[in-house]
Amino acid sequence: MSAFPHARHLLSGAAALALMLGLAPESRAAEPVDIELVLAVDVSLSMSPAELEIQRRGYVAALTHDTVLQAIADGAYGKIAVTYVEWAGTTWQHVIVPWTVIANRADAERVVEQLAAHAPNSARRTSISGALQFGSDLFAESGFQGVKRVIDISGDGPNNQGAPVDIIRDELVKQGITINGLPLMTRSGFTSVYDVNYLDRYYTDCVIGGPGAFMIPVNEWTQFPEAIRRKLVLELAGPASPQWAADEAAHPPVILAQDKPATDCQVGEKMWRDRSWMFDSR
Repeated sequence: MSAFPHARHLLSGAAALALMLGLAPESRAAEPVDIELVLAVDVSLSMSPAELEIQRRGYVAALTHDTVLQAIADGAYGKIAVTYVEWAGTTWQHVIVPWTVIANRADAERVVEQLAAHAPNSARRTSISGALQFGSDLFAESGFQGVKRVIDISGDGPNNQGAPVDIIRDELVKQGITINGLPLMTRSGFTSVYDVNYLDRYYTDCVIGGPGAFMIPVNEWTQFPEAIRRKLVLELAGPASPQWAADEAAHPPVILAQDKPATDCQVGEKMWRDRSWMFDSR
């Protein structure tokens, strides 16, 4: 018998023993960052093409703003991980920018380039709960270890498809995920009976949650870029920071999550069930 097969047998046994003893190469450790941030942006049909572009430009301006970049640099690790997702109905979530580190302006510019590469698309229905579930799944594959995990969700209407949004919100909060909101109460696009007059309160009671959760309402599209910038800085800085105090002094108060819901969290589902026509726009 040749010695070579015997040698191969010995090598194979040694490899198995190494695996048993934990001597195999370790898997790559997650990269530490100050925050893992999912930017979840509503693109339901109630948003006009012009409004979709305003949203994109708002995020582009905010991510490259000096105050946002300084807030990133001031973090313990001096870097964050970001992914940008557009969403509509329960099965319509598209990752426009995959997980990307931002530590400086060059990194932010690379994110901006990805945002500019494809025009936003619209889709039917509004499933905030679907967007939150999708966002929570993204954390598992991020490859990063954030001090905080945050889903930043914007939208112009209540949840009308998928699981009840408050139930999904509570599940994510139990996982240590914070949900912040940007309710869009602009009413300059395609309005319908699916709109609610108190979307800011709906977001406060039914959507946002977790440690330090807050929402910033947008009443006019001209406010959108500044609202995005404020939200990013506050998320990076936190409620106890000087930036938060300065922002509170310069702008209307940021609305924090309340302890006891006072809003019907299924108002969107009820309006959808009570519709008197078949046109499915939201």
